[in-house]
Amino acid sequence: MIGVFDSGSGGLTVLKAIREKLPKADIVYFGDIKNAPYGIKSIEELSDLTVHAIELLQREGADKIVSACNSVSAAIAASLADKLPKQMIEMVGPTVGAFKDSDARILLVATPATIESEIYQNGFKMIGKEIVTLPIRDLAGAIEFGESDEKVEQIIRDSFNDIDTSEFDTLILGCTHYPLVREIFARTLPALTIFDPATAVALRVATDMNEEGNGVIRFLISKDSEPFRARVDMLLPVTQNEIRVLE
Repeated sequence: MIGVFDSGSGGLTVLKAIREKLPKADIVYFGDIKNAPYGIKSIEELSDLTVHAIELLQREGADKIVSACNSVSAAIAASLADKLPKQMIEMVGPTVGAFKDSDARILLVATPATIESEIYQNGFKMIGKEIVTLPIRDLAGAIEFGESDEKVEQIIRDSFNDIDTSEFDTLILGCTHYPLVREIFARTLPALTIFDPATAVALRVATDMNEEGNGVIRFLISKDSEPFRARVDMLLPVTQNEIRVLE
């Protein structure tokens, strides 16, 4: 069984992409809404939350883990190498790999925790590429807790005030929450090609974790949330969705 986790509903974008690649895989998803957003937490906090999420998913029967949270990738790189399951996929490696043969001029937006860790910057340097990064502090939380489109658009516009977007042609959404408002990014930055890492991650999962089961998806959340339930119904409408609140 594949276990997927995130701070909330952002990872649903990755789950949807995985389901499209592996329609018969059995998957258990954990959304840690009680502790969202992850992107403003310290590496130490992220490490503790990551270990908790992995152990929870393993108790639920998952033997393969997908971290559908870019901020968690920073904690994994920093301090958790000896605590991770053998079969685990995170967001950064597949994303960087997707640009190995590209000459794109890349601007990456993500949470402060992801940007400050420099995990993406270092990953791209390993393939001989330089990128520019832009942290957006409040966006993931605004998306998770159902702020209005107007509020989300204002956060995005304000974040780009000091960026000359004509210097780039590709925008990487380096937080799994951001594709949930992809249309707002596209409307705000129409000249940029938007890249959603979920596609690259799902391809890696299908290659490395290919398995067939009954196509069952179970959801665990640490706090009940109507926005989360609505997004499950929106992104996975044909799934019989069992959502269990762990409170």
